[in-house]
Amino acid sequence: MAVSVELGTLLVAIVIVYLLFGMLNDVGYLVVNSIMGIIIFFVLNMVFKLGIPINLLSIGIVAIGGTAGVVLVLIIHFLGLGF
Repeated sequence: MAVSVELGTLLVAIVIVYLLFGMLNDVGYLVVNSIMGIIIFFVLNMVFKLGIPINLLSIGIVAIGGTAGVVLVLIIHFLGLGF
């Protein structure tokens, strides 16, 4: 069981790194994606009362990852791994 979780985590990390490198090619896209991610994060947290703390770590992940960062923070929160 632990091996499958580790492999799944590794696969997710590889996909996120690939997406981040793809986004770095276009700075304008990166800025828009970061702003949209932060807005989506705040709206989801306020409307659905998810209870995810808004701190430097969560905002940093969302700002760097954009909408993919929002999904990552939600997954981490719902799995109980952090936040």
